[in-house]
Amino acid sequence: MGTKREFGPQRVLVTGGAGFIGSHLCARLLAEGQEVLCVDNFYTGTRENLAPMLSHPRFELLRHDVTMPLFVEVDQIYNLACPASPVHYQFDPVQTTKTSVHGAINMLGLAKRLKCKVLQASTSEVYGDPEVHPQREDYWGHVNPIGYRSCYDEGKRCAETLFFDYYRQHKVEIKVARIFNTYGPNMHPNDGRVVSNFIMQALLGRPITIYGEGQQTRSFCFVDDLVDGLMRLMNTPDTVTGPINIGNPNEFTIRELATLVIELTNSSSKLEFLPMPPDDPKQRKPDISLARAELGWEPRIQLREGLARAIPYFERMVREQPRHIPE
Repeated sequence: MGTKREFGPQRVLVTGGAGFIGSHLCARLLAEGQEVLCVDNFYTGTRENLAPMLSHPRFELLRHDVTMPLFVEVDQIYNLACPASPVHYQFDPVQTTKTSVHGAINMLGLAKRLKCKVLQASTSEVYGDPEVHPQREDYWGHVNPIGYRSCYDEGKRCAETLFFDYYRQHKVEIKVARIFNTYGPNMHPNDGRVVSNFIMQALLGRPITIYGEGQQTRSFCFVDDLVDGLMRLMNTPDTVTGPINIGNPNEFTIRELATLVIELTNSSSKLEFLPMPPDDPKQRKPDISLARAELGWEPRIQLREGLARAIPYFERMVREQPRHIPE
């Protein structure tokens, strides 16, 4: 039976720790004095994201796939492992579902054995193409269970089910965060998500590809704010389980985002309009009343500032790592 340490640094497991959000979380945990065990199978994560941490005495990296059981001793678990962009999660949709479902079962089983807290990085995609706006945590969603996005949407919904059943049946200490669109340094330049797409297209002088008329809306949260929200949720009393929305409630149309990216990159790119893909949500905006009340959290970094912080990372990718440049 594992035991929790009452004194000194906590030993924290971060699955998907080499990914975009995971690498920022690992760095923040180290900065707070914790020991970090980063687990990743490097399907979408990269060692480059972890480069500043690899020599840190309180950091350990383990190559492992969460669909397989993991036997380690830790005090907290952040379960972030799962490809999060359509390009990556639709490449192998069966494996995407396995990562969400089997990964949740394995991390919950580990937390049950160790009697430790486990946080699930869920997603705003559980709301699907919402019929309620903005989205509150008590909204059950509008999701196509057999569409191209279902491997991710329904996988994450099933993971939430497992978390709450382990909480009710086995008394596991759970935390569930529903993450809305997040952006910042360490995003994969080819992940197909709108912020990275637009920045890369603008830097390369290519057309900015917009689906439909660009009037669909999104809310964009800078990664530092998101990590702060996850850590605040992990450290709430056991009675606070979530799900809790973590995202920026300021809403922008996709066309507004494209215009701002062109301005900040000083790009000559033009807008190119393409047909809408299936099941693409028309609106996405979190109601963060619960995060404000339970976590004392709300985002501090707004879109213009966040993009200005993110763009130099993508400029470096273009300059130093041409293999990342999309075709």
